Amino acid sequence: MKILVVDDDPHILELVNIHLTQAGYIVRKAANGSEALKLLEDEIPDLAVVDVMMPGMDGYTLTKTLRAEADIPVLLLTAKGELEDKEKGFLAGSDDYLVKPFEPKELLFRINAILRRYDKAVDILIKVGPLTINRQSYEVSAGKKVILLPLKEFELLSVLASRPNQVFTREILLERVWGYDYEGDEQTLNVHIKRLRDKLKKLAENVIISTVRGVGYKLEVMKN
Repeated sequence: MKILVVDDDPHILELVNIHLTQAGYIVRKAANGSEALKLLEDEIPDLAVVDVMMPGMDGYTLTKTLRAEADIPVLLLTAKGELEDKEKGFLAGSDDYLVKPFEPKELLFRINAILRRYDKAVDILIKVGPLTINRQSYEVSAGKKVILLPLKEFELLSVLASRPNQVFTREILLERVWGYDYEGDEQTLNVHIKRLRDKLKKLAENVIISTVRGVGYKLEVMKN
């Protein structure tokens, strides 16, 4: 997933870039609103992290433009925490609000929560190869074969299928499916991946979940 980060403070810009890149995101950086809108001409990111206090175009104005032109979710960063500023941010169309200084981990939690809400709102049907995943009925089908998956297995498959061939880190999968406050270990994820693999073999042999050693997993459609 691509995330646009806009901040006139180069230190904050690089800090956010490092942590998002380590989490598996592709980051596009901009030092102000004009740079951000120029980047938007080449590609539409999945989410934008925008600083409020910037010279020229402020974060509120940029947020309104991003929502109007690209309709992407926006997380606002600001040094202010007053209720009036929060209200102004939400009225501009932001999805969440994070006050500086912040813990990088909290930034990741909030981004994952926004993307999780956004994905569920946008995609009811996900199609990957012969697979169709229906987020409304929780059915997974291939041709005439239809199965119902337990909720966590279904959510895990939905996340992987939302970006075929993209590697999702273990941390991202745990946060997206089990939530940022999950206190269990990675063995739970391993068990669910194994169960999904067994079920996919019976449903669509050419759709597989590959392990990327030391990183995480990705969903692939193999050529027959």
